[in-house]
Amino acid sequence: MNLSVSSSPHITSSLTVRRIMLRVMIALTPVIIVAVCLFGFYVLIMLGVSVGVAVLSEYLFNKITNRPQSTGDCSAVVSGAIFALNLPVTAPLYLVVVGSAFAIVIVKMLFGGIGKNFANPAATARIFVTLAWASAMSAFVQPVDYSGGFSAFFSTMQYALNGAGVEAVTSATPLADNSISTLNLFFGNHAGSLGEVCALAILSGGIFLLATRTIDFKIPLVTLASFSLFTLILCGADKILPSLLSGAILFGAFFMATDYSSSPNSNVAIVIYSVGIGFLSVIIRVYGNYPEGVSFSILLMNILSPLLDLLIIPRAFGKRREVTK
Repeated sequence: MNLSVSSSPHITSSLTVRRIMLRVMIALTPVIIVAVCLFGFYVLIMLGVSVGVAVLSEYLFNKITNRPQSTGDCSAVVSGAIFALNLPVTAPLYLVVVGSAFAIVIVKMLFGGIGKNFANPAATARIFVTLAWASAMSAFVQPVDYSGGFSAFFSTMQYALNGAGVEAVTSATPLADNSISTLNLFFGNHAGSLGEVCALAILSGGIFLLATRTIDFKIPLVTLASFSLFTLILCGADKILPSLLSGAILFGAFFMATDYSSSPNSNVAIVIYSVGIGFLSVIIRVYGNYPEGVSFSILLMNILSPLLDLLIIPRAFGKRREVTK
């Protein structure tokens, strides 16, 4: 018998970064379609600008710093799309441009690019624009009313430059309005950020990511379970389902908390990380000044992720546990 001796790694896979990112974009497709149908043509403009700025920012950064071009892996496309879906449809284009550039240049590329970013770019960029333009990020509107004809599809274009007309139509989100029915929450018939309004679309994309093993099932499962548990403790059983279907908890659990670079590696660390996101999200919602705390929770646990990996080192394969007498 001949033995072949070679250096590691010995396990290979056809799964590349580009394929992973394309899977994520496929999973985002239902969310994008529903957002366009609910909030009109301007959503496509926001997505196009955000993705375009993200890709251009990465290209120019690599060009200026004389690094190999990495735009072909499509990670910038995913970050740009997820960031845009974290915004209300009333967000002006300058906010989209600044936030998308911030996500790529500051959060991702300055730390070495994909695989080296300390936090999820889209979640961190959402926090940045929320702090910088608090009023614009809280100007939510109801979905487009098509009763007057298809021309309403283009009505949200008025927000493109400076959010014109926002004050007249601003509406409360489910986090501030308890009268919205569970059915409307599930199908997205309410105000909110583009990617968080329709639970059905988010779950469809999340199931695809789980079925294709693109993401670790433990992160969304434990995050949503801990979120439900702490909601039960602090708010009561009747608030669990409305809270799960409201805000960005579903979108964050499937599309932002599962970022490979900024989440821990070992199973125990993943559980602690996910419980932390669920717990902090509830705490910020109940006691914080912001009605939505998912992005803040993800960022805080992203920062703790390296420490969790450092403190919780899994047992090496083949090594027996030491039994103390």
